[in-house]
Amino acid sequence: MRGGACPCPGLIGWCGGDRRRRQRACGWDVSGVWAPSGKWRAAGGERRAAGCDCGQARPAGAEGGQAVGRGMRKRAEPGTLEHERCAATGSSSSGSPAAALDADCRLKRNLRLAGPGSAEPRSASDAGMKRALGRRKGLWFRLRKVLLCILGLYIAIPFLVRLCPAIQAKLIFLNFVRVPFFIDLKKPQEQGLNHTCNYYLQPEEDVTIGVWHTIPAAWWKNAQGKDQMWYEDALASSHPIILYLHGNAGTRGGDHRVELYKVLSSLGYHVVTFDYRGWGDSVGTPSERGMTYDALHVFDWIKARSGDNPVYIWGHSLGTGVATNLVRRLCERETPPDALILESPFTNIREEAKSHPFSVVYRYFPGFDWFFLDPITSSGIKFANDENVKHISCPLLILHAEDDPVVPFQLGRKLYNIAAPSRSFRDFKVQFVPFHSDLGYRHKYIYKSPELPRILREFLGKSEPERQH
Repeated sequence: MRGGACPCPGLIGWCGGDRRRRQRACGWDVSGVWAPSGKWRAAGGERRAAGCDCGQARPAGAEGGQAVGRGMRKRAEPGTLEHERCAATGSSSSGSPAAALDADCRLKRNLRLAGPGSAEPRSASDAGMKRALGRRKGLWFRLRKVLLCILGLYIAIPFLVRLCPAIQAKLIFLNFVRVPFFIDLKKPQEQGLNHTCNYYLQPEEDVTIGVWHTIPAAWWKNAQGKDQMWYEDALASSHPIILYLHGNAGTRGGDHRVELYKVLSSLGYHVVTFDYRGWGDSVGTPSERGMTYDALHVFDWIKARSGDNPVYIWGHSLGTGVATNLVRRLCERETPPDALILESPFTNIREEAKSHPFSVVYRYFPGFDWFFLDPITSSGIKFANDENVKHISCPLLILHAEDDPVVPFQLGRKLYNIAAPSRSFRDFKVQFVPFHSDLGYRHKYIYKSPELPRILREFLGKSEPERQH
Protein backbone atom coordinates (compact mmCIF):
# COMPACT_ATOMS: atom_id res chain seq x y z
CA MET A 1 0.00 0.00 0.00
CA ARG A 2 1.48 3.32 -1.08
CA GLY A 3 1.89 6.38 1.09
CA GLY A 4 1.91 4.54 4.45
CA ALA A 5 0.45 1.66 6.41
CA CYS A 6 -3.20 1.04 7.21
CA PRO A 7 -4.31 3.35 10.03
CA CYS A 8 -6.27 0.54 11.68
CA PRO A 9 -3.57 -1.82 12.97
CA GLY A 10 -6.09 -3.73 15.03
CA LEU A 11 -7.59 -5.09 11.85
CA ILE A 12 -4.40 -6.64 10.53
CA GLY A 13 -5.14 -9.98 12.11
CA TRP A 14 -8.63 -10.02 10.63
CA CYS A 15 -7.50 -8.83 7.24
CA GLY A 16 -4.77 -11.46 7.08
CA GLY A 17 -2.28 -9.01 5.63
CA ASP A 18 -4.33 -8.64 2.48
CA ARG A 19 -4.18 -5.06 1.29
CA ARG A 20 -7.61 -5.14 -0.35
CA ARG A 21 -9.30 -6.67 2.66
CA ARG A 22 -7.71 -4.10 4.95
CA GLN A 23 -8.75 -1.30 2.65
CA ARG A 24 -12.36 -2.53 2.48
CA ALA A 25 -12.46 -3.16 6.24
CA CYS A 26 -11.52 0.48 6.88
CA GLY A 27 -13.93 1.68 4.21
CA TRP A 28 -11.25 2.50 1.63
CA ASP A 29 -11.90 2.45 -2.06
CA VAL A 30 -9.38 0.20 -3.77
CA SER A 31 -8.86 2.76 -6.51
CA GLY A 32 -7.39 5.37 -4.20
CA VAL A 33 -4.22 6.15 -2.34
CA TRP A 34 -3.77 6.85 1.38
CA ALA A 35 -1.76 9.96 2.01
CA PRO A 36 -0.01 10.72 5.31
CA SER A 37 -1.76 14.08 5.46
CA GLY A 38 -5.13 12.36 5.96
CA LYS A 39 -6.50 13.31 2.54
CA TRP A 40 -7.87 10.99 -0.09
CA ARG A 41 -6.49 11.46 -3.57
CA ALA A 42 -8.72 9.98 -6.28
CA ALA A 43 -8.21 9.85 -10.02
CA GLY A 44 -10.69 12.67 -10.69
CA GLY A 45 -9.23 15.11 -8.12
CA GLU A 46 -8.83 15.68 -4.35
CA ARG A 47 -11.51 15.49 -1.69
CA ARG A 48 -11.42 15.47 2.13
CA ALA A 49 -12.11 12.13 3.77
CA ALA A 50 -14.99 11.67 6.16
CA GLY A 51 -14.30 10.56 9.78
CA CYS A 52 -13.75 6.81 10.22
CA ASP A 53 -15.38 5.10 13.19
CA CYS A 54 -11.96 4.27 14.48
CA GLY A 55 -10.97 7.90 14.88
CA GLN A 56 -8.82 8.15 11.71
CA ALA A 57 -9.68 9.97 8.51
CA ARG A 58 -11.49 8.10 5.76
CA PRO A 59 -13.06 9.03 2.45
CA ALA A 60 -16.74 9.75 1.87
CA GLY A 61 -18.69 6.71 0.82
CA ALA A 62 -16.91 4.52 3.37
CA GLU A 63 -20.14 2.83 4.36
CA GLY A 64 -20.29 1.24 0.91
CA GLY A 65 -16.70 -0.07 1.30
CA GLN A 66 -17.48 -1.52 4.71
CA ALA A 67 -20.53 -3.29 3.30
CA VAL A 68 -18.32 -4.98 0.70
CA GLY A 69 -15.70 -5.92 3.38
CA ARG A 70 -18.36 -7.41 5.67
CA GLY A 71 -20.00 -9.55 3.05
CA MET A 72 -22.42 -6.95 1.58
CA ARG A 73 -23.97 -5.89 4.90
CA LYS A 74 -26.60 -3.12 4.97
CA ARG A 75 -25.18 0.27 4.00
CA ALA A 76 -26.78 1.90 7.04
CA GLU A 77 -24.85 -0.21 9.60
CA PRO A 78 -22.17 1.83 11.35
CA GLY A 79 -18.53 0.78 11.63
CA THR A 80 -18.88 0.10 15.33
CA LEU A 81 -19.31 -3.64 14.72
CA GLU A 82 -15.98 -3.74 12.85
CA HIS A 83 -14.28 -2.14 15.83
CA GLU A 84 -15.81 -4.73 18.15
CA ARG A 85 -14.36 -7.44 15.90
CA CYS A 86 -11.10 -5.60 16.04
CA ALA A 87 -11.15 -5.73 19.84
CA ALA A 88 -12.01 -9.48 19.78
CA THR A 89 -9.10 -10.48 17.47
CA GLY A 90 -6.50 -8.11 18.87
CA SER A 91 -4.01 -8.58 21.65
CA SER A 92 -5.40 -9.44 25.05
CA SER A 93 -2.87 -7.38 26.96
CA SER A 94 -4.30 -4.32 28.68
CA GLY A 95 -1.65 -1.98 27.37
CA SER A 96 -1.78 -3.01 23.69
CA PRO A 97 -2.61 -0.56 20.90
CA ALA A 98 -5.75 -2.58 20.10
CA ALA A 99 -7.12 -2.07 23.61
CA ALA A 100 -6.41 1.65 23.47
CA LEU A 101 -8.08 1.86 20.09
CA ASP A 102 -11.10 -0.05 21.40
CA ALA A 103 -11.47 2.29 24.40
CA ASP A 104 -11.19 5.30 22.15
CA CYS A 105 -13.85 3.93 19.82
CA ARG A 106 -16.22 3.16 22.70
CA LEU A 107 -15.79 6.68 24.14
CA LYS A 108 -16.55 8.28 20.81
CA ARG A 109 -19.53 6.00 20.32
CA ASN A 110 -20.91 6.97 23.75
CA LEU A 111 -20.44 10.64 23.02
CA ARG A 112 -22.20 10.17 19.71
CA LEU A 113 -25.12 8.36 21.37
CA ALA A 114 -25.39 10.97 24.14
CA GLY A 115 -25.35 13.85 21.66
CA PRO A 116 -28.94 13.73 20.35
CA GLY A 117 -30.40 13.09 23.83
CA SER A 118 -28.80 16.23 25.29
CA ALA A 119 -29.66 18.29 22.25
CA GLU A 120 -33.39 17.64 22.60
CA PRO A 121 -33.78 19.54 25.90
CA ARG A 122 -31.70 22.38 24.48
CA SER A 123 -33.94 22.49 21.43
CA ALA A 124 -37.08 22.48 23.61
CA SER A 125 -35.62 25.23 25.81
CA ASP A 126 -34.71 27.31 22.78
CA ALA A 127 -38.20 26.85 21.36
CA GLY A 128 -39.75 27.93 24.70
CA MET A 129 -37.58 31.03 24.82
CA LYS A 130 -38.55 31.88 21.27
CA ARG A 131 -42.24 31.52 22.11
CA ALA A 132 -41.85 33.73 25.21
CA LEU A 133 -40.02 36.36 23.19
CA GLY A 134 -42.73 36.15 20.55
CA ARG A 135 -45.44 36.73 23.13
CA ARG A 136 -43.57 39.70 24.57
CA LYS A 137 -43.12 41.20 21.16
CA GLY A 138 -46.83 40.68 20.40
CA LEU A 139 -47.86 42.30 23.70
CA TRP A 140 -45.56 45.27 23.14
CA PHE A 141 -46.89 45.67 19.61
CA ARG A 142 -50.49 45.74 20.84
CA LEU A 143 -49.63 48.12 23.67
CA ARG A 144 -47.82 50.44 21.31
CA LYS A 145 -50.78 50.36 18.95
CA VAL A 146 -53.17 51.33 21.77
CA LEU A 147 -50.87 54.14 22.92
CA LEU A 148 -50.63 55.50 19.40
CA CYS A 149 -54.43 55.47 19.09
CA ILE A 150 -54.80 57.34 22.40
CA LEU A 151 -52.17 59.88 21.36
CA GLY A 152 -53.87 60.38 18.00
CA LEU A 153 -57.24 60.92 19.70
CA TYR A 154 -55.69 63.30 22.22
CA ILE A 155 -54.29 65.43 19.40
CA ALA A 156 -57.41 65.21 17.24
CA ILE A 157 -59.92 66.38 19.89
CA PRO A 158 -58.69 70.03 20.07
CA PHE A 159 -58.96 70.37 16.31
CA LEU A 160 -62.41 68.78 16.33
CA VAL A 161 -63.61 71.20 19.02
CA ARG A 162 -62.17 74.15 17.14
CA LEU A 163 -63.84 73.14 13.87
CA CYS A 164 -67.18 72.32 15.56
CA PRO A 165 -67.93 74.90 18.31
CA ALA A 166 -71.30 73.21 18.90
CA ILE A 167 -69.41 70.40 20.63
CA GLN A 168 -68.08 72.82 23.23
CA ALA A 169 -71.57 74.25 23.76
CA LYS A 170 -72.91 70.75 24.39
CA LEU A 171 -70.18 70.11 26.93
CA ILE A 172 -71.05 73.32 28.78
CA PHE A 173 -74.80 72.76 28.91
CA LEU A 174 -74.78 68.94 29.23
CA ASN A 175 -78.54 69.12 28.74
CA PHE A 176 -78.45 65.67 27.12
CA VAL A 177 -77.44 64.16 30.48
CA ARG A 178 -80.75 63.40 32.12
CA VAL A 179 -80.31 62.14 35.67
CA PRO A 180 -81.88 60.53 37.53
CA PHE A 181 -83.13 58.28 34.76
CA PHE A 182 -86.65 57.00 34.29
CA ILE A 183 -88.48 59.56 36.41
CA ASP A 184 -91.77 61.12 35.39
CA LEU A 185 -91.36 64.88 35.75
CA LYS A 186 -95.14 65.25 35.56
CA LYS A 187 -95.37 63.49 38.92
CA PRO A 188 -93.16 65.26 41.48
CA GLN A 189 -94.97 63.29 44.20
CA GLU A 190 -92.88 60.27 43.20
CA GLN A 191 -89.79 62.23 44.33
CA GLY A 192 -91.24 62.85 47.78
CA LEU A 193 -92.71 66.26 46.93
CA ASN A 194 -96.36 65.67 47.84
CA HIS A 195 -97.04 69.43 48.02
CA THR A 196 -95.71 70.25 44.54
CA CYS A 197 -97.57 70.94 41.30
CA ASN A 198 -96.19 70.47 37.78
CA TYR A 199 -97.26 72.68 34.91
CA TYR A 200 -95.94 74.11 31.65
CA LEU A 201 -95.31 77.65 30.43
CA GLN A 202 -94.58 78.96 26.94
CA PRO A 203 -92.01 81.77 26.88
CA GLU A 204 -91.85 81.87 23.09
CA GLU A 205 -93.47 80.21 20.13
CA ASP A 206 -92.28 76.60 19.77
CA VAL A 207 -90.73 76.76 23.24
CA THR A 208 -92.30 75.04 26.25
CA ILE A 209 -90.75 74.74 29.71
CA GLY A 210 -91.74 72.45 32.57
CA VAL A 211 -92.24 74.10 35.97
CA TRP A 212 -92.49 72.78 39.54
CA HIS A 213 -94.12 74.85 42.24
CA THR A 214 -93.53 73.66 45.82
CA ILE A 215 -95.56 75.44 48.48
CA PRO A 216 -94.41 75.91 52.13
CA ALA A 217 -94.34 72.60 53.98
CA ALA A 218 -96.92 73.88 56.51
CA TRP A 219 -99.55 73.69 53.77
CA TRP A 220 -98.89 70.19 52.54
CA LYS A 221 -102.22 68.83 53.88
CA ASN A 222 -104.23 71.61 52.26
CA ALA A 223 -102.40 70.98 48.96
CA GLN A 224 -103.57 67.38 48.57
CA GLY A 225 -105.71 66.98 45.47
CA LYS A 226 -105.53 70.64 44.48
CA ASP A 227 -105.19 71.78 40.88
CA GLN A 228 -102.87 74.27 39.17
CA MET A 229 -105.18 77.23 39.82
CA TRP A 230 -105.01 76.66 43.58
CA TYR A 231 -101.21 76.63 43.48
CA GLU A 232 -101.10 79.85 41.43
CA ASP A 233 -103.38 81.59 43.91
CA ALA A 234 -101.14 80.41 46.75
CA LEU A 235 -98.35 82.66 45.45
CA ALA A 236 -100.32 85.65 46.68
CA SER A 237 -100.02 84.47 50.29
CA SER A 238 -97.72 86.19 52.76
CA HIS A 239 -94.88 83.70 52.21
CA PRO A 240 -91.76 84.79 50.28
CA ILE A 241 -90.91 83.09 47.00
CA ILE A 242 -87.60 81.71 45.75
CA LEU A 243 -87.05 81.27 42.02
CA TYR A 244 -84.44 78.51 41.76
CA LEU A 245 -82.21 78.30 38.65
CA HIS A 246 -80.38 74.98 38.50
CA GLY A 247 -77.01 74.24 36.89
CA ASN A 248 -76.07 72.17 33.87
CA ALA A 249 -76.84 68.48 33.44
CA GLY A 250 -79.81 66.71 34.94
CA THR A 251 -83.32 68.10 35.37
CA ARG A 252 -85.40 69.91 37.97
CA GLY A 253 -85.89 66.47 39.52
CA GLY A 254 -82.22 65.96 40.42
CA ASP A 255 -81.66 64.42 43.85
CA HIS A 256 -79.71 67.28 45.44
CA ARG A 257 -82.14 69.80 43.96
CA VAL A 258 -85.16 68.02 45.40
CA GLU A 259 -83.49 67.97 48.81
CA LEU A 260 -82.90 71.73 48.62
CA TYR A 261 -86.59 72.31 47.71
CA LYS A 262 -87.55 70.40 50.87
CA VAL A 263 -85.23 72.47 53.05
CA LEU A 264 -86.47 75.78 51.66
CA SER A 265 -90.10 74.63 51.86
CA SER A 266 -89.61 73.69 55.51
CA LEU A 267 -88.34 77.23 56.15
CA GLY A 268 -91.62 78.67 54.84
CA TYR A 269 -90.70 79.56 51.24
CA HIS A 270 -92.52 78.93 48.02
CA VAL A 271 -90.04 77.33 45.62
CA VAL A 272 -90.55 77.72 41.89
CA THR A 273 -88.11 75.94 39.60
CA PHE A 274 -88.09 74.94 35.95
CA ASP A 275 -86.05 73.24 33.25
CA TYR A 276 -84.56 75.54 30.63
CA ARG A 277 -85.43 74.92 27.02
CA GLY A 278 -83.70 71.73 25.93
CA TRP A 279 -83.51 70.28 29.48
CA GLY A 280 -85.76 67.57 30.87
CA ASP A 281 -89.21 67.68 29.27
CA SER A 282 -88.82 71.29 28.11
CA VAL A 283 -88.89 71.90 24.38
CA GLY A 284 -86.38 74.07 22.54
CA THR A 285 -82.69 74.52 21.76
CA PRO A 286 -80.45 75.63 24.64
CA SER A 287 -78.51 78.89 24.46
CA GLU A 288 -77.46 81.55 26.94
CA ARG A 289 -79.95 84.03 25.53
CA GLY A 290 -82.75 81.46 25.55
CA MET A 291 -82.03 80.35 29.12
CA THR A 292 -82.04 83.96 30.31
CA TYR A 293 -85.31 84.66 28.53
CA ASP A 294 -86.91 81.55 30.06
CA ALA A 295 -85.90 82.78 33.53
CA LEU A 296 -87.25 86.26 32.79
CA HIS A 297 -90.56 84.80 31.64
CA VAL A 298 -90.96 82.72 34.82
CA PHE A 299 -90.02 85.71 37.01
CA ASP A 300 -92.66 87.89 35.34
CA TRP A 301 -95.17 85.06 35.68
CA ILE A 302 -94.46 84.91 39.43
CA LYS A 303 -94.60 88.67 39.92
CA ALA A 304 -97.95 88.78 38.17
CA ARG A 305 -99.38 86.42 40.85
CA SER A 306 -97.36 87.17 44.00
CA GLY A 307 -98.52 90.70 44.69
CA ASP A 308 -96.19 92.39 47.19
CA ASN A 309 -94.56 89.21 48.44
CA PRO A 310 -90.75 89.17 48.30
CA VAL A 311 -89.24 87.29 45.38
CA TYR A 312 -85.65 86.05 45.69
CA ILE A 313 -83.54 84.53 42.92
CA TRP A 314 -81.28 81.59 43.74
CA GLY A 315 -78.78 80.35 41.16
CA HIS A 316 -76.50 77.33 41.44
CA SER A 317 -73.35 76.63 39.37
CA LEU A 318 -74.17 77.41 35.72
CA GLY A 319 -77.47 78.78 37.02
CA THR A 320 -75.51 81.62 38.66
CA GLY A 321 -74.69 82.85 35.15
CA VAL A 322 -78.38 82.80 34.25
CA ALA A 323 -79.22 84.49 37.56
CA THR A 324 -76.83 87.43 37.10
CA ASN A 325 -77.97 87.86 33.49
CA LEU A 326 -81.57 87.96 34.69
CA VAL A 327 -81.00 90.31 37.63
CA ARG A 328 -78.96 92.69 35.51
CA ARG A 329 -81.84 92.98 33.06
CA LEU A 330 -84.32 93.43 35.91
CA CYS A 331 -82.18 96.18 37.44
CA GLU A 332 -81.85 97.90 34.08
CA ARG A 333 -85.64 98.03 33.76
CA GLU A 334 -85.87 99.06 37.45
CA THR A 335 -87.71 95.96 38.69
CA PRO A 336 -84.96 94.25 40.71
CA PRO A 337 -85.64 91.18 42.87
CA ASP A 338 -85.58 91.45 46.62
CA ALA A 339 -82.27 89.56 46.84
CA LEU A 340 -79.87 87.45 44.80
CA ILE A 341 -78.31 84.24 46.16
CA LEU A 342 -75.42 82.63 44.28
CA GLU A 343 -74.38 79.09 45.24
CA SER A 344 -70.99 77.92 43.91
CA PRO A 345 -70.59 80.79 41.43
CA PHE A 346 -67.79 81.50 38.97
CA THR A 347 -66.48 84.74 37.47
CA ASN A 348 -67.09 83.99 33.79
CA ILE A 349 -67.41 80.90 31.64
CA ARG A 350 -63.88 81.16 30.19
CA GLU A 351 -62.25 81.05 33.62
CA GLU A 352 -64.61 78.30 34.75
CA ALA A 353 -63.87 76.19 31.63
CA LYS A 354 -60.15 76.63 32.22
CA SER A 355 -60.52 75.54 35.85
CA HIS A 356 -62.95 72.66 35.25
CA PRO A 357 -61.67 69.12 35.97
CA PHE A 358 -62.41 68.08 32.40
CA SER A 359 -59.82 70.56 31.13
CA VAL A 360 -56.95 69.21 33.25
CA VAL A 361 -55.59 66.96 30.48
CA TYR A 362 -55.48 69.90 28.04
CA ARG A 363 -54.73 72.81 30.37
CA TYR A 364 -51.09 73.01 29.24
CA PHE A 365 -51.79 72.01 25.65
CA PRO A 366 -50.24 74.55 23.23
CA GLY A 367 -52.94 76.99 22.12
CA PHE A 368 -55.44 75.91 24.80
CA ASP A 369 -57.34 79.22 24.69
CA TRP A 370 -57.54 79.19 20.88
CA PHE A 371 -58.67 75.56 20.70
CA PHE A 372 -61.11 75.41 23.63
CA LEU A 373 -62.03 78.86 24.96
CA ASP A 374 -62.42 80.90 21.80
CA PRO A 375 -65.06 78.49 20.39
CA ILE A 376 -67.13 79.11 23.54
CA THR A 377 -67.08 82.86 22.96
CA SER A 378 -67.80 82.44 19.25
CA SER A 379 -70.89 80.40 20.22
CA GLY A 380 -72.24 83.40 22.13
CA ILE A 381 -71.70 81.83 25.56
CA LYS A 382 -70.22 84.21 28.13
CA PHE A 383 -72.11 84.02 31.45
CA ALA A 384 -70.05 87.00 32.61
CA ASN A 385 -70.87 87.14 36.31
CA ASP A 386 -67.92 89.43 36.96
CA GLU A 387 -69.35 92.03 34.58
CA ASN A 388 -72.99 91.57 35.60
CA VAL A 389 -72.42 92.20 39.31
CA LYS A 390 -71.19 95.69 38.48
CA HIS A 391 -74.71 96.51 37.26
CA ILE A 392 -76.78 94.81 39.97
CA SER A 393 -78.54 96.82 42.67
CA CYS A 394 -79.94 94.39 45.25
CA PRO A 395 -78.65 92.40 48.25
CA LEU A 396 -76.18 89.67 47.26
CA LEU A 397 -75.36 86.47 49.16
CA ILE A 398 -72.62 84.12 47.94
CA LEU A 399 -72.33 80.56 49.26
CA HIS A 400 -69.31 78.44 48.37
CA ALA A 401 -67.67 75.28 49.72
CA GLU A 402 -63.89 75.26 49.98
CA ASP A 403 -63.69 71.70 48.63
CA ASP A 404 -65.75 72.37 45.51
CA PRO A 405 -64.10 70.29 42.74
CA VAL A 406 -66.19 71.69 39.85
CA VAL A 407 -66.16 75.44 40.43
CA PRO A 408 -62.98 76.32 42.37
CA PHE A 409 -63.50 78.16 45.63
CA GLN A 410 -61.18 80.96 44.56
CA LEU A 411 -63.54 81.90 41.69
CA GLY A 412 -66.36 82.51 44.17
CA ARG A 413 -64.04 84.55 46.37
CA LYS A 414 -62.84 86.52 43.36
CA LEU A 415 -66.42 87.31 42.35
CA TYR A 416 -67.13 88.60 45.85
CA ASN A 417 -64.02 90.80 45.73
CA ILE A 418 -65.31 92.30 42.48
CA ALA A 419 -68.85 92.85 43.74
CA ALA A 420 -68.17 94.16 47.25
CA PRO A 421 -66.50 97.46 46.26
CA SER A 422 -68.83 98.04 43.30
CA ARG A 423 -70.82 101.24 43.45
CA SER A 424 -73.98 99.40 42.44
CA PHE A 425 -73.93 97.63 45.84
CA ARG A 426 -73.22 100.80 47.77
CA ASP A 427 -76.65 100.75 49.43
CA PHE A 428 -77.06 96.96 49.61
CA LYS A 429 -75.65 94.16 51.65
CA VAL A 430 -73.04 91.89 50.08
CA GLN A 431 -72.08 88.77 52.03
CA PHE A 432 -69.76 85.85 51.33
CA VAL A 433 -70.23 82.64 53.34
CA PRO A 434 -67.55 79.95 52.95
CA PHE A 435 -68.02 76.34 54.08
CA HIS A 436 -64.95 74.58 55.39
CA SER A 437 -63.61 71.66 53.38
CA ASP A 438 -63.89 69.35 56.41
CA LEU A 439 -67.68 69.53 56.06
CA GLY A 440 -67.52 67.76 52.70
CA TYR A 441 -70.25 69.83 50.99
CA ARG A 442 -68.26 69.99 47.75
CA HIS A 443 -70.22 71.34 44.75
CA LYS A 444 -73.86 70.58 45.49
CA TYR A 445 -74.42 69.58 49.11
CA ILE A 446 -74.55 72.92 50.90
CA TYR A 447 -78.23 72.19 51.61
CA LYS A 448 -76.99 69.71 54.24
CA SER A 449 -75.50 72.48 56.37
CA PRO A 450 -77.35 72.92 59.67
CA GLU A 451 -76.27 76.56 59.52
CA LEU A 452 -78.14 77.25 56.28
CA PRO A 453 -81.48 78.18 57.92
CA ARG A 454 -79.73 80.66 60.22
CA ILE A 455 -77.78 82.16 57.32
CA LEU A 456 -80.93 82.67 55.24
CA ARG A 457 -82.91 83.99 58.18
CA GLU A 458 -80.27 86.59 59.01
CA PHE A 459 -79.79 87.63 55.42
CA LEU A 460 -83.36 87.53 54.10
CA GLY A 461 -85.36 87.91 57.29
CA LYS A 462 -87.51 85.35 59.08
CA SER A 463 -90.59 84.06 57.32
CA GLU A 464 -93.41 83.09 59.63
CA PRO A 465 -95.27 80.16 58.03
CA GLU A 466 -99.00 80.36 57.94
CA ARG A 467 -101.08 77.40 59.05
CA GLN A 468 -104.09 78.13 56.88
CA HIS A 469 -104.63 79.52 53.41
